Amino acid sequence: MMNTRHQRFGFLVVPNFSLIALSSAVDPLRLANGVLERKAYEFVVVAATAEPVPSSDGIRVMPDCAIAQSGEFDAVFVIGPNPLPRLGYRESTAWLRRMAAQGAALGGIDTGSYFLAKAGLLAGYRCTIHWEDRDALLEDFPGIEVSDQLFEIDRDRYTCSGGISPLDLMTTLLSRPPGSRSLAEQVTDLLVAQRRSPDEKQVVPLRHRLSGSHPLVVSALEMMENNLEEPLSPVEIADYLGISRRQLERLFGEQLGMSPARKYLQLRLERARLALLRSTRAPEDIAQSTGFVSMPHFITRYREAYGCTPAADRARRCGTP
Repeated sequence: MMNTRHQRFGFLVVPNFSLIALSSAVDPLRLANGVLERKAYEFVVVAATAEPVPSSDGIRVMPDCAIAQSGEFDAVFVIGPNPLPRLGYRESTAWLRRMAAQGAALGGIDTGSYFLAKAGLLAGYRCTIHWEDRDALLEDFPGIEVSDQLFEIDRDRYTCSGGISPLDLMTTLLSRPPGSRSLAEQVTDLLVAQRRSPDEKQVVPLRHRLSGSHPLVVSALEMMENNLEEPLSPVEIADYLGISRRQLERLFGEQLGMSPARKYLQLRLERARLALLRSTRAPEDIAQSTGFVSMPHFITRYREAYGCTPAADRARRCGTP
């Protein structure tokens, strides 16, 4: 860490970075300076070059400096892009290694953890990443410990899942010197937000997403989500819930407008598509892990749902030939 009167934070933005994640990370620092009535936290937007960098929603942000002129930092955060790039970040990973060698703490926001892993800076650390990209991170770096928490603070590694979770990460960091718990609480109040602990999971539990639905329907859906690789039959689900298959189908029709079998297929296809577009796993492996016994069956069902084959969907969405 730099031995200065204030802390200097760098935010590395890469093409297609998350704009809301950058704002959620920077604004708590800005407000903290206002509460303290002094510049206790300096924040600098850094990029590979001095040119404007496009965010994932197309808005371009002008960096304060290029990485070659960035100087030293107390902490550096990578604001990750969507989708994950497979090439073109060698200069950024080299810079991150230099920052680590200088003693800076390192953070990954949204998919930023992938960049830290690519630079070899997460070995032996616990981290998190946006839930959509967790499989891709584990696929490319199987030795890394990845949680499904909102954010993780492991010694001098700060990672969070993106969206507005940087608010939670940064307000937690503000509770540490030179900040305080009181400072973190005042910043949270100014943001009209509620602080969440790192123990909270990223994905809202199914029971909360479906609040108001019949409890038996929610329980059935939870069973489906937990048994995608080896799907259960409607009879098995109904027996476990202590109701008849006909009653189960009636509840699904009333609550969801479709049969249990149709909803089960939808859940499996959604999981398959997520894996297809967010990882490099073979389609055959993805099909098997979501309960499809053959590729022709998987392709047929996929085309019915999304209007194209799995291979064509991956090529179109990921820009591969």
